[in-house]
Amino acid sequence: MKHQSSPRRWKEAGAWLRQLRQTAGLTQLELAELLGIKYYAFISQVETGFCRLPTSKLEAWAHALQVDPSAFTKRLLSLYEPELHRLLYIESQGREPWKKRARSAARSAS
Repeated sequence: MKHQSSPRRWKEAGAWLRQLRQTAGLTQLELAELLGIKYYAFISQVETGFCRLPTSKLEAWAHALQVDPSAFTKRLLSLYEPELHRLLYIESQGREPWKKRARSAARSAS
């Protein structure tokens, strides 16, 4: 089953980011200053799901929010790019149907 990114998922990601910011005790303006963002309205746009965080900024945001960058990125990837997240993290956890298909194809070729 394929999962696609959607406005609902962007809003969910934004709500999660807002929660992290508030837990870190930061205002949108303070976070923008930490990240070197000229207009703090961008923080609001991300938190409301109007836009998404650029991949190149994930690590900086994680550090500013005082969370583990790897776990932060993995969670956002599950919301922004669920199909890619599935391929990277779920299929690789023991459920590898491609191996079964490859073995079957190899047997058929013999």
